[in-house]
Amino acid sequence: MNQSAPLTAYPVWDKATRWFHWINVLCVLGLIAVGVVILNGKALGVSGEGKILLKTVHVYIGYIFCANLFWRVIWGFIGNQYARWSAILPGGNFMQQLREYLQGAKSGDAPAYAGHNPMAKLMVAFLILLLLTMGVTGLVLAGTDVYMPPFGAYFADWVTAGDTEKLAQLMPGSKEFVDMASYKEMRAFRSPFIETHEVGFYVLLAAIGAHIAAVVITEVREGNGLVSAMFTGRKVFSKKPVDSDK
Repeated sequence: MNQSAPLTAYPVWDKATRWFHWINVLCVLGLIAVGVVILNGKALGVSGEGKILLKTVHVYIGYIFCANLFWRVIWGFIGNQYARWSAILPGGNFMQQLREYLQGAKSGDAPAYAGHNPMAKLMVAFLILLLLTMGVTGLVLAGTDVYMPPFGAYFADWVTAGDTEKLAQLMPGSKEFVDMASYKEMRAFRSPFIETHEVGFYVLLAAIGAHIAAVVITEVREGNGLVSAMFTGRKVFSKKPVDSDK
């Protein structure tokens, strides 16, 4: 960016988008922290009761995460021009935009974007897909592990083979009142969900690292207030962004 040129501020991220971003950050950090302890429970000496408590906390944080993500999906249809899916996800003449952006970045004069640049669109699309995958698999596991909503009642009924007396006494983490044949069937059903959730966990860690690195690099190269925009909602440019109507 030409530092000698006058800078113009452009409103980009609305309040709803900024709130989603920071609530999502806090939820993901909380889920990662609790998830790490759960995965290493034996090494850390966590008791069976302690593991159930950790899973319960993990689920409650997950509810906030999923509600926030659901709101963002809705806001992608009704938010401002930069919050909408049409401006976030790759589409239309995306490949041409990507070529022009990469060529400009290579020469040190990348096209300015008020919203997400073409490279950022790829990252955001991947992150959204990953977060949705983690949310869906997490809700299923909440039902299979600690019999919590929205699927907990269904799985509890499954593992007790519909026995209402056993169902009334069923406790998370205990096999005392389960029908073992039904329990094994449920665990077999659960298997691909837990595998996807665990793989997604490690992919998410890598994606978060890549996202942070990309933000820092873009901020240093272009200096448009990319980081501060998630607090103020505004970016500054010395030339008109190609995606701005201002």
